[in-house]
Amino acid sequence: MIEVKNLVKRFGGFTALDNLSFNVEKGSVYGLVGPNGAGKSTVIRHLTGIYRQDSGEVLIDSQTVYENPGIKQRLAYIPDEIFFFLQATTRDMMHFYKGIYPRFDAKLYEKLGKVFEFDDKRPMRQLSKGMQKQSAFRLAVCMRPDILILDEPVDGLDPVMRRQVWSIIMNDVSDRGTTVLVSSHNLRELEDVCDHVGIMHNGRLLLQRSLSELQDNIAKVQLVLPEGNTLPEDFGAIHQSTSGRVLTLIMRGSNEYISEKVAALNPVFFDLVPLTLEEIFIYELGGVDYEVREILL
Repeated sequence: MIEVKNLVKRFGGFTALDNLSFNVEKGSVYGLVGPNGAGKSTVIRHLTGIYRQDSGEVLIDSQTVYENPGIKQRLAYIPDEIFFFLQATTRDMMHFYKGIYPRFDAKLYEKLGKVFEFDDKRPMRQLSKGMQKQSAFRLAVCMRPDILILDEPVDGLDPVMRRQVWSIIMNDVSDRGTTVLVSSHNLRELEDVCDHVGIMHNGRLLLQRSLSELQDNIAKVQLVLPEGNTLPEDFGAIHQSTSGRVLTLIMRGSNEYISEKVAALNPVFFDLVPLTLEEIFIYELGGVDYEVREILL
């Protein structure tokens, strides 16, 4: 569905995207994550046809996105900062989008008024950030897009509305095969909805895997060694900490491989604990000098 091939984008002497490649399959929910400045928003502006690449390809269904109205009619985008005409109400924007998107569903728009309970005849600039986000979701879903691109999508929404919004999106994925690409710093939330994850750093993709593969290839080990024994220096842990006699290790590999390696130490006790997406993010980027550092004040 979405193909990014060897994408390069420079701003003056700064390379924002450096030979970036990744794929998003139809009907999947793809989480694009990375630290601030990694290039996530720049990727999104290419996918939505706002930026023109310096080199490489940005394709949807094998068609170039830039200056392609046919592709853009199948795509909805909710940015972190919502755009609307200065004096426009949500209903005004509904009429505007209805003239651009052939599949805009006016009946669904009215139906969703029961979910997003705000005055759609009130100027959007007078709405709170959370209400503006609700307005954007109401409009985007009614466009009936094949591809939904989200940048910090639920920032500003209360917990109940966040759950409501994700429910609507996941129903669209299930019922219509909508493809979703979402960039967010809320990794706990992405863990509940994404089936594939790409981790970016400095304009490059460090890795791209299904969430299950990502979680199956790294684990946290807690163990207690026999009295007087120490961990071999070449044991291969990518992170290690100690609390009393309990060692906590972060190790790469399958659970079976890690269990066999730890069992060979004849520990008094050991346990494998799956890592959250947030922990995986931290430890994967730890290899490129991105980690929490202690600062003495």
